Amino acid sequence: MKNIIGGKQTAPAPHKRPGTGPGSGPVTGPGADAVSHLTVDESSAGQRLDNFLFRTLKGVPKTHVYRIIRSGEVRVNKGRAQAETRVEDGDVVRLPPVRVSQRAAAPEAAAQVPSREFPLLFEDDALLAVDKPAGVAVHGGSGVSFGVIEQLRSARPGARFLELVHRLDKETSGILLVAKKRSALTNLQEQFRDRETGKVYLALVLGEWPANKKVLDASLARYVVSGEPVGNAEGERRVRVVPRDHPDAMRAVTLVRVLGRASADGQPLSLLAVTIKTGRTHQIRVHLASSGHPIAGDEKYGDFARNRALQRAGLKRMFLHAWRLRFTHPATGAAMALQASLPPDLSKLLPTAVLTEIAPDA
Repeated sequence: MKNIIGGKQTAPAPHKRPGTGPGSGPVTGPGADAVSHLTVDESSAGQRLDNFLFRTLKGVPKTHVYRIIRSGEVRVNKGRAQAETRVEDGDVVRLPPVRVSQRAAAPEAAAQVPSREFPLLFEDDALLAVDKPAGVAVHGGSGVSFGVIEQLRSARPGARFLELVHRLDKETSGILLVAKKRSALTNLQEQFRDRETGKVYLALVLGEWPANKKVLDASLARYVVSGEPVGNAEGERRVRVVPRDHPDAMRAVTLVRVLGRASADGQPLSLLAVTIKTGRTHQIRVHLASSGHPIAGDEKYGDFARNRALQRAGLKRMFLHAWRLRFTHPATGAAMALQASLPPDLSKLLPTAVLTEIAPDA
């Protein structure tokens, strides 16, 4: 039997184990007692499979969602799929039996998401661009209850559609696009996938970056520090440079331009304009670190002794900022060029001459 997402569904009555108190019994949802099949409708077309399941299987831990995808228990049109697979209108998604606790599923037990608006760089009927502060995740998951998108939805209860177009690391500040229409989301994500956008970051790295070193072309692969499968909360996900013939190798290309020099604690620093031609996880951080010039303040791939010295000099987080973004407006076709000024906690580390170089009218 197929359930149509977005249509009216009748949930089975919840089961209770004898002798259990309120909030402790299991609750059924889609696929609670048997395999079920969900048909994707137009409003969900273009979503990643993991995001589609998060919305469908409310109350199910995200680690469990990733586990059933990895194991092949989730199928799209009878075939195995990855978390990043895009579902389309009419696709049939097979779900294994899934159960969640009544406490987790109860709306009153859900964590309250505080409403929050973020500094706007642009907004119209199709999309909005915010200047994301550092220290805020773009979405909930992996130990984070909520992020930018959940807070925006809470702040705008009348919004019919709000979805992230792309992602930024929690400690990265700068431009983040949010679609207000499904058509805008699919169009913008296609532009990102087809490398039709221009994303430029500002990164302050340790040492003196060679001015003639402009292209980093090194394959990357994901791994987990604990040895657990990717997506399991027990393991910390990392990325490293690998040979091109490595079985998990993903090509990654980064362009680098030196904008200026600085120093802190008597040691040289270089401010770089970094353009990514491929959107790999932690691409900038790993490429720069593997070149011998890690990003200042990077707690995963950086120089930990230098980070401590930089903290004393006033740098409290990783110096990586999503500075400029070029794309085509999904509705009008107009060329868009956005810029997010460097926040004060980062700009205070740079000399005036360098700040002039990166000013909005520069």
